[in-house]
Amino acid sequence: MESVTLFGFTEEQISDFFSTWGVGAFMLFMLFIIGNIAWTSKAGKTGTFVLFFVLAFGMVGFVTKMIIEKIWGI
Repeated sequence: MESVTLFGFTEEQISDFFSTWGVGAFMLFMLFIIGNIAWTSKAGKTGTFVLFFVLAFGMVGFVTKMIIEKIWGI
């Protein structure tokens, strides 16, 4: 049985690419959105810090997971 490819890439290669670089791009976009919220609401330094800390805290787990995978070679 032949493996089906898309532009010469397997499903595993495509999902691996988008689960790292695709999600990373969405994370950068989310940081842009958080910055825009802070700018339009005139949150100030403390408010901006709180917005970035609280709203971006969930991204820390994803980045930590990627770093641990690279260190352990999973």
